[in-house]
Amino acid sequence: MGPGPATSPQPRASSPAARRGRPRAPRPPRPCPAKMAAAAAAVPLRVCHQEIVKFDLEIKAAVQDIRDCPGPLSALTELNAAVKEKFRHLRGRIQELEQMAKEQDKESEKQALLREVENHKKQMLSNQAAWRKANLACKIAIDNSEKDQLLQGRDILRQRKTTKESLAESASNITESLMGISRMMSQQVQQSEETVQTLANSSRTILEANEEFKSMSGTIQLGRKLITKYNRRELTDKLLIFLALALFLATVLYILKKRLFPFL
Repeated sequence: MGPGPATSPQPRASSPAARRGRPRAPRPPRPCPAKMAAAAAAVPLRVCHQEIVKFDLEIKAAVQDIRDCPGPLSALTELNAAVKEKFRHLRGRIQELEQMAKEQDKESEKQALLREVENHKKQMLSNQAAWRKANLACKIAIDNSEKDQLLQGRDILRQRKTTKESLAESASNITESLMGISRMMSQQVQQSEETVQTLANSSRTILEANEEFKSMSGTIQLGRKLITKYNRRELTDKLLIFLALALFLATVLYILKKRLFPFL
């Protein structure tokens, strides 16, 4: 008979001493409550930034669609309505970011966020200017196309009349949007004026405090001189008292000597 099948060695159970000798896996670090709170506070800011960037990119894409729109005017109106809605959302997110910036505890973070808000507002105004230019270019292109169609028959003439009415309505909508932007800019200018006034008042208060500190510094120096003078006077008085006491003792000793020992 041939040799039997080879049996594989069974793994031996590790002893308690061997288990104690094994290095333990490092425990995961406990999360710091302050870091968790800071991370939780940063989430709304990050989300707001992401939404602002998203709406900005969507507006740029929509403006490009308006610039490339071949017509008709109804399609342009739909694109303008979509852009207007995106501007409304973007304006709301910028206002939310500005409110979050004003609620920051650290002044450096507050100023940094306010600068970002100003940059986003400038970018929004730039997008609005590009939107107006794209509308103008598209309307000119549509108008030129309609002029070419007018040469083909009376039906195109009636369509042009309708187009003019739609253009007037679109222009009215754009005018309303621009008026809203103008009101928002006016509010920002008013807030800037209030901020400048507050800074002027703070500067005046700081100057007054500086003058008071200068006056107090002069008074302190005068007091220091008086204290030095009094210290010197005290030393002189002590010396005079000591001399007078010595003279008194010498006089007493002399009198005692003459009374008690007249023969000396």
